[in-house]
Amino acid sequence: MRSLILIAAAVITTSASAQQVDQQLAAYIDTIAAVDNHAHVLAPDLADDKGYDALRCEGLPPDTGLPPANVRFGAQTRLTWKALYGTEPATADEAAQKHSQVIESLRKQHGVNYYDWVLQKSGIDVVLANRIAMTPGLKPPHFRWVPYADALLFPLNNDGLKTTPDRRALFGMEDELRQEYFKQANAAKLPPTLDEYINEVVRPILRKQKEAGAVAIKFEAAYLRKLDFAPASHDAADMIYRAGLSGGTPADYKVLQDYLFHEIALEAGKLGLAVHIHTGVGCGQFFDDAGANPMQLVATFNDSSLRGTNFVMLHGGTPFNRNVTSLLMKPNVYVDTSVLEFFFSPAEVAQIMRPWLEFMPERVLMGTDSGPFGPGMGWVETIWLGAHNERKALGMVLTQMMSDGVIDAARAREIAQRVLRGNAAELYQLAK
Repeated sequence: MRSLILIAAAVITTSASAQQVDQQLAAYIDTIAAVDNHAHVLAPDLADDKGYDALRCEGLPPDTGLPPANVRFGAQTRLTWKALYGTEPATADEAAQKHSQVIESLRKQHGVNYYDWVLQKSGIDVVLANRIAMTPGLKPPHFRWVPYADALLFPLNNDGLKTTPDRRALFGMEDELRQEYFKQANAAKLPPTLDEYINEVVRPILRKQKEAGAVAIKFEAAYLRKLDFAPASHDAADMIYRAGLSGGTPADYKVLQDYLFHEIALEAGKLGLAVHIHTGVGCGQFFDDAGANPMQLVATFNDSSLRGTNFVMLHGGTPFNRNVTSLLMKPNVYVDTSVLEFFFSPAEVAQIMRPWLEFMPERVLMGTDSGPFGPGMGWVETIWLGAHNERKALGMVLTQMMSDGVIDAARAREIAQRVLRGNAAELYQLAK
């Protein structure tokens, strides 16, 4: 019995210690104007905006299960509303009913500076906005564009890939975006050869995105296939491409996708665009979790021809976040924390981050994944909450590392500055 008491006491002591944050460090963390590496920003000047994501979870078949507990209405929603609006909704229905009213009030109060106020309240200076297209209301230097590249991976008939209800809906979205890219590239139809497709569609689209201000491109491929991109020869891919014009097999199609992924990533690196990749958990009833394990990307990260391209594993690869640690040894591979701040408490996020920060803090980026999450929790609310929880988690983990003698106070401040701003500033060539 005595041994059980001692064990329980040790657990309680460890847990309490993990919750404590060095006050000087916390004060310093609060002064850092952060860079949000990943957000789905709703345009302030566009009604019924659907451009915040190429693959929208809201467009999937209705889910019969419950959403993760931490993103349901509760204490986090009330905390956010209290901080932003000075009021706390009592129920999810109240939050949903009053949300449009409080947003409209903010618009009237702050006018064209509405989003600047949101960022100031959140302690964020720059947001990387994942969007199909930017709007006049989303301008540099505070908003930087990250467009989507998946539609370029699937140029042929995709009916054979619509193997689940989710993928049927998602490929429908990708087909629409691919047609838009064809219009932008002035391509009336699919070019007859692979080289023509790359030279007349893929490269022009990437160049247009770069010229329009993009700092990275994003792949959501894990929603559509496994992330196991493999080396593929040009001749094999070209043969499949040509055959696919009159019909092809899904097995062969993968070879073409693998080749196109390499070419897109290679061109992105030449243009100075980072490549963001969704890793880990995704929405929908039929998401292939194993296929989104970041270890599926080892062949990509080990490809010496792609060392000029920087890759970012979004969402920390959760639930495979331990795997991320070894991948950070690659000289061009980064990880961000986006969505972790909503799925888990700051204490749990701190535990997830610790191996990364002990191993390679120079490759860890802060991100929120802010966007429409639920009743009363849209982009405005979730960017504030994501930043708030990230700062708490960072303070917790760095305090614990100081307590354990892993780092000193000066190093803790350096890591905090890097995670919240410095690493992203270097990666995207932003002002430090």
